[in-house]
Amino acid sequence: MAKKITIQLFGSLVDLTKSSTLELDEVNDTNALKEKLISIFPSLATKEFAIAIDQKIIHSNTVINAQTEIALLPPFSGG
Repeated sequence: MAKKITIQLFGSLVDLTKSSTLELDEVNDTNALKEKLISIFPSLATKEFAIAIDQKIIHSNTVINAQTEIALLPPFSGG
């Protein structure tokens, strides 16, 4: 049985997906995660967002396992 991963969403991404939490079948890495999310929510393809893994924003493809804490973060602004 495939393990599930849980993803927390924030800000405008909650409005777009209509949920603050998503549960997906296992994806192996953040590139696959992005592809799967865009296939489910095509409008994400035109949105800027960061992926945080275990509370650190990642800048390259990163392995995901069932215990990985995942968050999608919209662009930050403010002063």
